[in-house]
Amino acid sequence: MTSSKGSSTRVTQYWLMKSEPGEFSIDDLRKKKKHHWDGVRNFEARNFMRDKMRIGDLVLFYHSNATPSGVVGIAKVASSPYPDFTQWDKASKYFDKKAGEEKPIWFMVDVAFVEQFPRTIKRSELQNTAALKSMALWKRNRLSITPVTKKEFEVIQKLASKTSLA
Repeated sequence: MTSSKGSSTRVTQYWLMKSEPGEFSIDDLRKKKKHHWDGVRNFEARNFMRDKMRIGDLVLFYHSNATPSGVVGIAKVASSPYPDFTQWDKASKYFDKKAGEEKPIWFMVDVAFVEQFPRTIKRSELQNTAALKSMALWKRNRLSITPVTKKEFEVIQKLASKTSLA
């Protein structure tokens, strides 16, 4: 009888996670090395985090509502999902009176710093790159978390190493 090796091998998934730099920036993550990604209050984004993200998945860190907005670096998922404690904190802007400790509504993961790009890959540059025309970011641009294909991830990594034309 032979044993099957590698049956538990999991393929890395790729994500884009948005944060306003005034709230939490790539610089903040670089300094902390690892931090929880709290405050997600959209069910679809929550479901990605709770049901799909796994330790080791790679994340494009996107600064939103910034000048310019765009991808600024890479992080990785560093924990399994767990309840977002801000849902129970009455002093938090993320407090949710419907959330109970026995039945949490909102979840988060920890993310760890991997790399800060030498430049911001601007939203306009992403939009004008043919290989990125089908990104979930354009279809679901209000979501703070969207899946990214391996190819899209690799294209953005290559863009980061190029000198900006603008």
